[in-house]
Amino acid sequence: MIVSTEEELAGLKAIGRLCAQAVEAMGKALEPGITTLELDRIGRRILEDAGAQSAPEFCYQFPGATCISVNEEVAHGIPGERVIVAGDLVNIDVSAVKDGFFGDTGSSFAVPPVKREIEKLVRDGRRALWTGLQQVKTGRPIANIGNAIGAFAKKNRYTLITNLASHGVGRSLHEEPTEVSTWPDPDETRHMEEGLVFTIEPFLSLGGTWAEDAGNGDPWTLYSDPKAPTVQFEHTFVVTRNGPLILTLAD
Repeated sequence: MIVSTEEELAGLKAIGRLCAQAVEAMGKALEPGITTLELDRIGRRILEDAGAQSAPEFCYQFPGATCISVNEEVAHGIPGERVIVAGDLVNIDVSAVKDGFFGDTGSSFAVPPVKREIEKLVRDGRRALWTGLQQVKTGRPIANIGNAIGAFAKKNRYTLITNLASHGVGRSLHEEPTEVSTWPDPDETRHMEEGLVFTIEPFLSLGGTWAEDAGNGDPWTLYSDPKAPTVQFEHTFVVTRNGPLILTLAD
């Protein structure tokens, strides 16, 4: 989507803020003993009380309002009876639609006490996202994003999941530009246009390079290969001459 009016921008800001508020509330409720379904209900209530609808449900009939992935799960985890315990690494991904506009954001949380390497992974996952965001500006190559995140990962001895890409968003959950790599991609030749709306969502890992299902009848949940702790942080933003206008901030 290319933003062309103030009304469009206002709609995107409203749904982006709502998604961020849901992630924030779910993160604050995260503690040993809570189930992923109970977490999901918190997110659902925030969205629906504001007149929004879960985008995964709306677009893909996903069996939950939000995606909650724990430990070995990298993405698209289904909310259910799984009980959170101390030491868990939990990713919460919220996308929603309201008044025809979509927002998408996510964060990873470590439930203390956790190992120092997991604390550092979570901290560096957020840094990887901001490393990519710093490359956003009208006219710049999209490839700069993946190159910068790739350099950050290499310098800090991490790997990146290289089959879960960022994407355009706005009037639908996934639209142009499709398959925006958050790793170095020599085939990426596109440039950022003024007003372009898309996400950056690197999956930073302690060894994983690929995401795949387990072949257990669950078509949604993805796991890292090789198996390794992995975090994801995501923002939706608008490209401007002054850098990214981030839409998915809680306040």
